[in-house]
Amino acid sequence: MKRKKRNERITEFEKAVYAACKLIPKGETRTYKWIAARIGRPRSCRAVGNALHKNPFAPQVPCHRVIRSDGAIGGFAGGTAKKLKLLRSEAKKK
Repeated sequence: MKRKKRNERITEFEKAVYAACKLIPKGETRTYKWIAARIGRPRSCRAVGNALHKNPFAPQVPCHRVIRSDGAIGGFAGGTAKKLKLLRSEAKKK
């Protein structure tokens, strides 16, 4: 059985999430809810989080810039400490 390439396993939903995430400027954050609304799926915040957790394109797709609506840092595949470090580093450079 022939193995699929990494980008062939990505759903249309995930592609839309990654495209929206790439729109977040360096040093800024957006919420999972913002991305869900941006892609026309306003009730899909949790699915957005799941897609970003599987993000195979980091750092080109800056998923560390996405936070929870309540302002909490949210999850990150590399750990929340690393997410905070990346966000602080970008904020200093802005």
